[in-house]
Amino acid sequence: MKILVTGATGKLGSKVVEALLKAVPASELAVSVRNPEKAEGFRALGVEVRHGDFNRPETLDAAFSGIDRLLMISTFGDDETIMRQHTNALTAAQHAQVKFIAYTSVTNARESKFFLASSHRAREEAILKTGIPYSFLRNNWYFENEIGSIQGAMVGAHWVTSAGKGKVGWVLRQDLAEATANVLIGKGHENTIYELSGKLKTQEELVSVLGDVLAKEIHLQQVDDVTYADILKGAGVPEAYLPMLVNTQKGIREGGLEIESNDLEKLLGRPVTPINEALSHIISEISQTGN
Repeated sequence: MKILVTGATGKLGSKVVEALLKAVPASELAVSVRNPEKAEGFRALGVEVRHGDFNRPETLDAAFSGIDRLLMISTFGDDETIMRQHTNALTAAQHAQVKFIAYTSVTNARESKFFLASSHRAREEAILKTGIPYSFLRNNWYFENEIGSIQGAMVGAHWVTSAGKGKVGWVLRQDLAEATANVLIGKGHENTIYELSGKLKTQEELVSVLGDVLAKEIHLQQVDDVTYADILKGAGVPEAYLPMLVNTQKGIREGGLEIESNDLEKLLGRPVTPINEALSHIISEISQTGN
């Protein structure tokens, strides 16, 4: 069996490869990357490094050749670009007669009004049309997405949000990577959908636990979307990022990430990393890197 991970030098993809290497021989793994030089660390471990660029379909037939099980990590960009890249990859997967595709999607993609959902829904539908057995790994929100706010809280800043009482199933990338690896090497995952989430928490609950972990009081500042954008702009966040950040808060407020599920712990075969441990891990990484 040969497994291919796309986007393997990214933050999630690299962790998936590391998890796979603990479970299967390196000879059974390959990675498809736009810049093979960035994957030299994997090559040194015996992983086959292939050049595959979703923007250059001529690279993908060779990248996907001989692959049994494929992990497609979702790409970012405008909808037109994303769908062109996705279609290129699926065409190559069909040419290579790939037998299974795992795809990293977003919470409740089929029905959600969350701003990221429609793009993932379209990509899920494109996979279904290929007829290739699939698993949709619908990832909730990374704890790592909150690093900026956690850094601010560590130095006494307020935790600013316009998400109201909306709940999020925050989860560490490491947990998602291990679950993804288990799907790629496990049996019985054909034509499945997994909602991969931690325990649902509000911003207030998250900040309360963070305060306990840091042993300091953190002030939660609930604002409206306009004020939220103004505060971010005043803090130096580039204007190009503001719509995405505001839409995230709005989507959370409207319940876009509020899906109850124990799929993640089932795939892990253990409990999801508790919120206090996850936050301690993030804080430790911040302290080590000095970011």
